[in-house]
Amino acid sequence: MPKPPKTQIRRAASPQSARSPKAADAGTDREPRNARRKRETRERLLDAALRLMAERGMAGVAINEITDAADVGFGSFYNYFESKEAIYDALIKQVFEDFGDALDRLVQDVADPAEAIAHCIRHALLRARREPMWGQFLLREGYSQNALTHGLGRRLLRDIGRGVDAGRLQVPDLLMSFIAAGGIVLAAIATEQQVGSENSPQAALVKGLGMDVGDIPERAATMVLTTLGLPPKEAAELARKPLPVTEPPPAAT
Repeated sequence: MPKPPKTQIRRAASPQSARSPKAADAGTDREPRNARRKRETRERLLDAALRLMAERGMAGVAINEITDAADVGFGSFYNYFESKEAIYDALIKQVFEDFGDALDRLVQDVADPAEAIAHCIRHALLRARREPMWGQFLLREGYSQNALTHGLGRRLLRDIGRGVDAGRLQVPDLLMSFIAAGGIVLAAIATEQQVGSENSPQAALVKGLGMDVGDIPERAATMVLTTLGLPPKEAAELARKPLPVTEPPPAAT
């Protein structure tokens, strides 16, 4: 079916906006074309860098490979990033810290640190399921400094500490408990990436070994909570509570 002409879209505006100069000005208050193109080019470069660095790491990727994958001229790269390290740093912010901020919004009204941990783990695993390349980047970072001090890693450490201080969690060794929790999350992401859907051949192989591949996010959260000292039944209940609805981040000004 052919698309309607643009004039039809413009005529759909309300009569009031057509009569009001202020409303008309507001209707044209959109992103300038040059700004939009620059933003889209930067996003293409970041997307390409994410795909390549998730597969090979920063050291294994050259700038020309990023520009080729993004369909951007080599020289144009430097209009957006000073170096390969600079685009990697931007990816770290996007993958870890922006996501960490989303986790903070997710659990801002959750008083129980154990419940907050369960929500954050499930949210991370669900995003890795929706965006496999994002999850692969997390796996490649593993226990790097970025993974430990940003994003989910920093929030896990914070909430484990809160739970210990409140007597909610029983953690005899904070470091090893933190490493164990992170290992469960990374292993769960890797499992979902390897197994794929529940109807995949890999899933059939796992099922043939007598293991179920469903509900990985909830089961991973349950296992982390039991590792941190919660009774298995309570951990399973917390890991299956409805996830809070998050509000989008405030618009940049």
